[in-house]
Amino acid sequence: MAVRKFKPTTPGQRHKIIGTFEEITASVPEKSLVYGKRSTGGRNNVGKMTMRYIGGGHKRKYRIIDFKRNKDGVPAVVKTIEYDPNRSARIALLFYADGEKRYIIAPNGLQVGTTLMSGPDAAPEIGNALPLENIPVGTVIHNIELRPGQGAVLVRSAGNFAQLTSREGKYCVIKLPSGEIRQILGACKATIGSVGNSDHALESSGKAGRSRWLGRRPHNRGVVMNPVDHPMGGGEGRQSGGHPRSRTGLYAKGLKTRSPKKQSSKYIIERRK
Repeated sequence: MAVRKFKPTTPGQRHKIIGTFEEITASVPEKSLVYGKRSTGGRNNVGKMTMRYIGGGHKRKYRIIDFKRNKDGVPAVVKTIEYDPNRSARIALLFYADGEKRYIIAPNGLQVGTTLMSGPDAAPEIGNALPLENIPVGTVIHNIELRPGQGAVLVRSAGNFAQLTSREGKYCVIKLPSGEIRQILGACKATIGSVGNSDHALESSGKAGRSRWLGRRPHNRGVVMNPVDHPMGGGEGRQSGGHPRSRTGLYAKGLKTRSPKKQSSKYIIERRK
């Protein structure tokens, strides 16, 4: 995976840096794993705008991703690596030996033609999904479940990875990309390797229009509004705005918003930096 820079033939090209798409092997998704995705434009069921700065953008089809990896013991061959407009990572189409097809998030280094497995008997190789209790300590992992059978919820975006650092009884200690260290039940599944498309972080859109294609409308700052519109608005000239806060008055920049009574706090050994 690499990125492309462009000659500054136009103002939009000057700062544009995008991926090369060289690892992608198919341009049309598998029809049985796709359905239309409605966009709301930030409106709720009565048509009232509840989220600002959303609307427009290119039509997307949603690809159904297998985050559970629950076909244990059935080998699957990687048929294609594809682009997915709904996430930063690439996706891989698996053909299982029993004829079923499923998409997974493509890990770094996954090649077309590779055979993957899931379940406790799978080898700890890139792309295989195993319970944490069967993964060697020190292994780099992604797509981690928080509850057995729930499906992967942690470490799914491009270039991310976590590390299995140790075991404590029936729990495994995981270091997450944020720096947080927490316990996760050993029966939860995770996938070996790091998420692919690691150069996604180096990409730069180059122009405002590319944000519009993604469905993001122009976003204006609270400081430039009037006091009636935002707690940080108003003042003569360029006032700094006092305490940084949201439109509803919630402090930004450092206020801890996590509930102190949250049950899962007992599993967190060290909070993120």
